[in-house]
Amino acid sequence: MESLYILIPIAIGLVCIAVGVFIWAVKSEQFEDLERQGMNILLDDDEKPSTQGKSPSSDKTEE
Repeated sequence: MESLYILIPIAIGLVCIAVGVFIWAVKSEQFEDLERQGMNILLDDDEKPSTQGKSPSSDKTEE
């Protein structure tokens, strides 16, 4: 019975933390774009972004 005096406040504290994290996630728009991650699986991994217009051979100096 005495352990309930410790466990109940801990449980209430954890619930408050979880609700706070959920409210923060909603306010910071974490749940706005749920479709993007599902579509990323379907895209090719071969398409890589260019590195500021540099080609691999431009790093070599020609003599």
